[in-house]
This record gives sequence, structure tokens and C-alpha cells, in this order.
Amino acid sequence: MHTYEQALQQAKEFILEHDDYLIVSHVQPDGDAVSSTVTVGWLLSCLGKKYTMLNEGPIPKRMDFLWHADEIMDMSQQPPERKYNCIICVDCADYRRVGLTEQFFAEDAVILNIDHHPTNDAYGKVNVIKPDAAATAEILFDLLESFAVSWDVEVATSVYTGLLTDTGGFRYSNTSPKVMSIVSQLLTYGVDGPALSEKILEEMTFPQMKMLTRALQTLTMSDDGKVAWVIVTPDDMNECGAVNEDLEGIVNYPRNIRGVEVGILFKVINEQAVKASMRSAGQVDVAALAQSFGGGGHVRAAGCKLEGKLEDIIETVVGRVKAEL
Repeated sequence: MHTYEQALQQAKEFILEHDDYLIVSHVQPDGDAVSSTVTVGWLLSCLGKKYTMLNEGPIPKRMDFLWHADEIMDMSQQPPERKYNCIICVDCADYRRVGLTEQFFAEDAVILNIDHHPTNDAYGKVNVIKPDAAATAEILFDLLESFAVSWDVEVATSVYTGLLTDTGGFRYSNTSPKVMSIVSQLLTYGVDGPALSEKILEEMTFPQMKMLTRALQTLTMSDDGKVAWVIVTPDDMNECGAVNEDLEGIVNYPRNIRGVEVGILFKVINEQAVKASMRSAGQVDVAALAQSFGGGGHVRAAGCKLEGKLEDIIETVVGRVKAEL
């Protein structure tokens, strides 16, 4: 079992020894995934390495200000023309989370796996996994510090963004003294913290506001008032002109009700599949719960995809949450 410092050194050696990388994050990337992708890209560019950044789908528009974010290829629109031998996976809790980008991994590809999810299954040749890190961006801060590269405001903004989003604006329990120390250092490089908070945490699109209004109309609570959930359907998405990123933050509303221990967003994919996003106040380990359904995540924020009818899935998931409580 390697120490964290040893794993960082192995990652550094992996990056220095190879070239022509494919950088991927998880499907439906969030702020930490996008910022981690471009942070690795920035590092490789400083080292004179070749690289391609790829995701299964589009990145959220609210992240398009990040360094070279427009260069992250959406394989559904612009697939690579070949396979890659050297892969760097960031913020992917398990191998399945790379999604369809896997088809661009060479059969004998070597993988560097950098992640902070406790459910990570160490699928890389080199694994840098730190479950107590607030974000993958925190791990990348430590990795960049080991290289002889000079920080600039663009990469500092990327790392700050990953920390900002995965700590909920530095409000969640993962906001450690180390996180605040890193943030303090990043601000000295010229990061505009207030502007980033406004853009990423406060600003909403009109479709997002309509989706929130629609979702809250379905708000339901368990008899004991400890579980609350909302539902979003494909018709809701179409009628509101919404995309996946417009669902960001909706799950927090049922969770924020006084007395509620677990809030859930049930997103209907089709008649036989539903995605459940869960947020916990702390009494329930939703990562373990999601993992039991084939998903994963963090103790207080996790998700999974389930097959079956919506009504049956709600009954099953809410029932399991009640049992945990």
C-alpha cells in the first residue's frame, strides 16, 4: 500500500516518462471534473507534452471560461480519429464513469487514475486516490507543486473552481484547513473568488429556473419527515428547454428542508430507467447506498442509475434510506 506522497511521485514519473496523453473525466462532468481536466492539460502543455482532452458529452456552459475548456472534445460531436496508449483519468470514481470514451483507449493502454471518491476501485496502473481530499483539484494542487512549473492565474482559477464547486462554496464539511490554505495561495495568483462564486454558484439560466419550479411541484416527504424527494421527467426537460446542467443544485432543495436527513432527485431517463441523486445531512452514508445499486460518490453526495418503473424505484430507494435511518 503506497502512501499519498509515494502515489504523487509515481504520478509525476508517469507523466514525465510518457507522452501523447488522452485526458478524460466522468460522464456529465461537474466543476471538479472539468477543472481537473484542464488543469492536467495545462500541466502537460507546460512540460511540452502532447495531449487530447475528451469527454463523452458536452461540458457545462458555465465552465467555458476555464483555460482551454473549449478544447475538451465532445465525442458525440467530434470523436477522436484514433486510440491512445496513455490515459489520465480525473475525478472518475470507478472505471465505468469514463463512459464511452473507453473505446478510444488502446487495448494495452496504461492509465493514471487521479481521484478523491472513497468508492474508487483503483483501476489504473498508477492510482492517486485521496478520499479525504475535498476535490480532485486538491490532489492536482499537490501534484503541480511537485513540478518545476510557475503558477499563473489561469491554472490557479481552474484549481480554485474545482475546490469551490465540490465544497459547495466552502460551506460543506470537506472544507478543511488545507483547502483554505490552498485557496489563500491561489488568491495570491490573482484568482477572482467573488466573481467565480457569482458565476458558478449564484447565476442561473432561465431553463434552470423553470426546471426548479417544475421539480418543486413534485416535492414529496416521507411520513417521518426525514426523507424528501423531487422528480424530473424527459417531458419536463423538453418543455423547459433544459439540458442536464440545468438540473445542477435541484437536489439540494429537498435536502435543505429542516428535519430532512436525505434529499433525492429522481431523474427519469426513460420508462425503464431512472437516475437517483442523493444528498445526506450526515446520518446516512449515501455513497455506500448508491454503491449497493451500482453507483457511487461521497458520504454526503452520491448517485446511481436503476432499472425499472419510477414508482417501484422510489419505493425501493426511499425504503432503503429509511432502513439506514
